[in-house]
Amino acid sequence: MDDLPAAAFRRADESPDELFYRQPRFVTHIDAGAIAAVTGLYREFLPPGGRILDLMSSWISHLPPEVPYAQVVGLGLNHEELAANDRLSAFVVQNLNTSAGLPFGDGSFDAAGLTVSIDYLTDPVAVLRDLGRVLVPGGPVVITFSNRCFPTKAVAVWHGLDDHGHLTLVRRYLEAAGNWTDIQTLDRSPRRGGRPSGDPLFAVVGRAAGPDA
Repeated sequence: MDDLPAAAFRRADESPDELFYRQPRFVTHIDAGAIAAVTGLYREFLPPGGRILDLMSSWISHLPPEVPYAQVVGLGLNHEELAANDRLSAFVVQNLNTSAGLPFGDGSFDAAGLTVSIDYLTDPVAVLRDLGRVLVPGGPVVITFSNRCFPTKAVAVWHGLDDHGHLTLVRRYLEAAGNWTDIQTLDRSPRRGGRPSGDPLFAVVGRAAGPDA
């Protein structure tokens, strides 16, 4: 994104991400209500029976338990966490901040999810551009995030924005990638009695435009 300086994508902790994620964390990073909101979005946008890429995956994928998929492939940083994820058909250990290219062929997947991790990418546009390549034309990506993170690993621009700013920023990532259409921003924060309840949950959804974009 040419209008943002390189410093916008620096982190307080610039040590290798492999060191930070070396120890598995078998915890959830958002509360039960926000997790249910992620699952609801996946139920809404990810095609049953499809080939799903769980990008920046962990030990749990938040996919709806009643929905079968032909394949679920995870890509993340911790081998133990990925190995413990019983929804994954296969997984790849890869640091997207040192290698943004995805090790999959064109049109390998029907849809993708990226859960509460977009704030850690130092070149999100490059990652999302290649993600558009590995999805079939029209395939959706569901990018979700909350207001929680590992602060030393989130990029500087994320820290400088509020929830609305995060929605706008992630939308701009997809627009800058140049191969996404039908981009929409969503607030799926749990509410009780009309009031926010627990962790907020936001999403940006786009559809791969295909190789001619």
